[in-house]
Amino acid sequence: MGELHYSEEVRTAIRDKQPLVGLETAVITHGLPYPTNIELAQTMEDIIREEGAVPATVGVLGGKAQVGMNKEDIQLLAQDREVIKISRRDFSRAAVNKLNGGTTVAGTLTALSKAGINVFATGGIGGVHRNAPHDVSADLPTLAQTPVLVVCAGAKSILDLPATLEMLETLSVPVVGYQTSLFPAFYARSSGLPVSVSVEEPEEAAALAKAHWGMGINSAILLVVPPPINDALPERQMQDAITKALNEAKKQKIQGQAVTPFLLKRINEITGQASLKANLALLLNNARVAARVALELVKI
Repeated sequence: MGELHYSEEVRTAIRDKQPLVGLETAVITHGLPYPTNIELAQTMEDIIREEGAVPATVGVLGGKAQVGMNKEDIQLLAQDREVIKISRRDFSRAAVNKLNGGTTVAGTLTALSKAGINVFATGGIGGVHRNAPHDVSADLPTLAQTPVLVVCAGAKSILDLPATLEMLETLSVPVVGYQTSLFPAFYARSSGLPVSVSVEEPEEAAALAKAHWGMGINSAILLVVPPPINDALPERQMQDAITKALNEAKKQKIQGQAVTPFLLKRINEITGQASLKANLALLLNNARVAARVALELVKI
């Protein structure tokens, strides 16, 4: 990855031991349409600041990993048609070729850990793909070796959620329900699958994370938050849309890193943009929860 480059805001926050919340940029470059992606990025940062924390948006600009981005940086990533998706393996490729890139969960975690930032807000993590147990997102092994509290709405519902939860257990990553005892299904509030432990307040989540890391266990804490009830999709509607999108992806022989963006786009089209509404709502909600947990971690 090489040397990290920091915005002045983030550099000052690290120096003064202020609460920070990391944010990814793959959702900007590959997850959402323009200009919704830019509006979402700005609003997430605004919410984090309103809660008293400092946003640390991670991306790659001209091959350099950046922690903390201004509006011009985000605009560049959002509109660059040659921008690539940056997971753990891709930093060197971007550096050598001086590419711009949006960091995935795994890529963002890698940068945040190096920067010493221990809270991260995202939408949904990657996991084990349906009908392809060999196709496992780099997010999972990265979570296993990165001591960061990740606030998300579970794993993306296009995945094999039972297999993903089993893999998280194998990798010793605690899955903590925030005001829920069930694993969220990204667009829907519940997958019907239980989590290992639940908390009701940000201070409980912070205390659990400190205890986990205090025992010398360097895996992430996955704090799973259901999407807001007024924006979540009914489970049946979600599953029908996913099934149709998966069949289309198979027919078109879409593979690798192209699968997730294709599926998310098609699900949004199939649901008449209801999935996009749910996606935006859960991202903003997760940013707020993450900021509150970051404040509690600093107090501890």
